[in-house]
Amino acid sequence: MVRVYGNDFAPQDAEPARPAAPAEIEPGLEDFWRIVGADGRIEPRDAMPEDYRRSLVRQIAQHAHSEIIGMQPEGNWIGRAPSLRRKAILMAKVQDEAGHGLYLYAAAETLGVDRADLLDLLHSGRQKYSSIFNYPTLTWADIGAIGWLVDGAAIVNQVPLCRCSYGPYARAMIRVCKEESFHQRQGFEALNTLSHGTPEQRAMAQDAVDRWWWPSLMMFGPHDAESTHSEKSMAWGVKRFSNDDLRQRFVDMTVPQSEALGLTLPDPDLRWNEERGHYDFGEIDFTELFEVIKGNGPCNKQRMAHRRGAHEDGAWAREAATAYAEKQAARKEGSAA
Repeated sequence: MVRVYGNDFAPQDAEPARPAAPAEIEPGLEDFWRIVGADGRIEPRDAMPEDYRRSLVRQIAQHAHSEIIGMQPEGNWIGRAPSLRRKAILMAKVQDEAGHGLYLYAAAETLGVDRADLLDLLHSGRQKYSSIFNYPTLTWADIGAIGWLVDGAAIVNQVPLCRCSYGPYARAMIRVCKEESFHQRQGFEALNTLSHGTPEQRAMAQDAVDRWWWPSLMMFGPHDAESTHSEKSMAWGVKRFSNDDLRQRFVDMTVPQSEALGLTLPDPDLRWNEERGHYDFGEIDFTELFEVIKGNGPCNKQRMAHRRGAHEDGAWAREAATAYAEKQAARKEGSAA
C-alpha cells in the first residue's frame, strides 16, 4: 500500500542535534534560551533576540506572500476545469490558500509589524515569495502536478514548523498542514485519473511531472553548506531539519507514489541505495533557482503585475472597511458618553 502523502513527522522522529545556545547570553534573554532549550514556545510578549524577531518576520511574510501569489497559477484554471466537480475542488483549494495567507499575516503581526507594510514590501520587490510560483500552468495536468509535487514538498517543509519555537507560527501551521494534505491528495487523484486515462491524457500527465519535478526539489532551498539562515534557525528551534534532509524525505516519499501513478520522474540517476536506505538522485541545477529568485523566471513579471493590480483594484474595499470601522467606533464612543 502506497502512502499518498507522508506528512506525519511524529515528535519522536530523530532530529539533528540543535546547535548550543551562545556561550554569552545577552542580559534579559536567559528565559528565551531556557524555553528554546526545553523545546518550549516563545510567545509574542516574551523577550526575544532582535535577530530572531526579524528572521521570523522575513520567514512568515515570505510564507504568507507565497500563499497569496500561489493562488494565481491555479486560479487561472478555475474557469477551464474539465468538470463541475473539478471546478469545485479547485475553487475550494484556492480559497484555502487565501486563508493560509491570512493566518500567516496575522502570525507575523504578533511580531509588531503591519500586514499593509508587508504587502508594500512584496509589491516593491523587497520581500520574496516561493520561486515555484513563477512557473506557468500550461495544461490541466499541471494542476494535478502542483497538488502532488508542490504541495507535497510544502508539507514536508511545513509539518516540522508545527513544532517550531514561536507559538503563533506553530499554531497557524497546524491548520495549514491539515489543509495542505487534502491539496496533495487532490493532486495525486487528479494525476491518477489522467495517467490511467487515454494515451493523450497520460502523455499530458507525464509532461506536467517532467516540468514540475526539478522546481519542486528546488523548493527546499540550496544545499546546507550554502544556506544563509539555517544554522541560526536551527539554534532558535524555528527550523528542525536541514534543507538536504527535508529534500531527501520528499524524494523517498514521492518515488513510490510515482510508481503507483505509473509515471516516471525525469531523473536518470534516481535509484534506491540499499546501503544508505534512501533514494539517490541527480544533481540539481541551482543556477535556475537563483535566476528565478532574481526575477528572471518565466512568470515573475506577470505574477507581480497581477498582484499589484489586484491590490490597487481592492483599494475601495479597504477604504470602505476602514470608514465603517471608524464609524462604529465613533458610535460606540457616543453611546458611552
